[in-house]
Amino acid sequence: METISGLGKIDRQRLSETIRGTKGIISVSEAAEILGVSASDAAKMLARWASKGWLSRVKRGIYVPIPLESRTPDMPLEDAWLIAERLFSPCYIGGWSAAEYWDLTEQIFRTIVVITTQKPRDRKPTFKGTSFLIRTIPEKAMFGLKPVWRKEAKVLVSDPARTIVDMLSNPQLGGGIRSVVDIFKNYLKSENNNANLLIEYASRLGNGAVFKRLGFLLERFGPDEAPAIEACKSNFTKGNSKLDPKLNGEKLITRWKLWVPKNWKEEH
Repeated sequence: METISGLGKIDRQRLSETIRGTKGIISVSEAAEILGVSASDAAKMLARWASKGWLSRVKRGIYVPIPLESRTPDMPLEDAWLIAERLFSPCYIGGWSAAEYWDLTEQIFRTIVVITTQKPRDRKPTFKGTSFLIRTIPEKAMFGLKPVWRKEAKVLVSDPARTIVDMLSNPQLGGGIRSVVDIFKNYLKSENNNANLLIEYASRLGNGAVFKRLGFLLERFGPDEAPAIEACKSNFTKGNSKLDPKLNGEKLITRWKLWVPKNWKEEH
């Protein structure tokens, strides 16, 4: 295990200047600009500081400062959202991670859901022991987002309605349809409940299956939202969809063109 060792006066000054000039995440390019050195020299400095235990390497060219109270650089990420924003921007925190943020679930998810316009090869990377689930969307789908401050950096998170619509578009972002339904029911009971906004976001997303799932669930758990239910009926696409693409659909709910598992009994 690496231990933290001392730095000379010049290195201490340069390290302090670099940390002050960044927002919790240090890249080679930022260090080079702050210190007025070449990228090659900055990379060598960061690597040296990491070897001495003052920085922790997240991935190639990306480092985080080690807290002064830490006795070892072998530490988990202090704020995974900052790492996500730095590595996958433009992006936002979504799915179950956003549901946790908005208090729509009591489940604890260890993996951070990141929705990005990037197309990374690794869709399930792990950095410093923290796992991420990466999903790609087109730039036009970057809507329904709220900025939140993490230390001195701004990170985007899907607002409650966008969080629901994303999970109805891809139930795996909520941990599967069973978990999504629990989150959806909590949303309906929350102060953030806005059926009109759900319809607006579903329309902008342009996924007909969302209207089928949304209408079906509203009919079961939010029957008072009659205008929204009618809007769902007017907007879903032709053809049949599954309530959850990962589950078998043995029963067809014809009015919603939705295949559901046999244990999902239609309410009349």
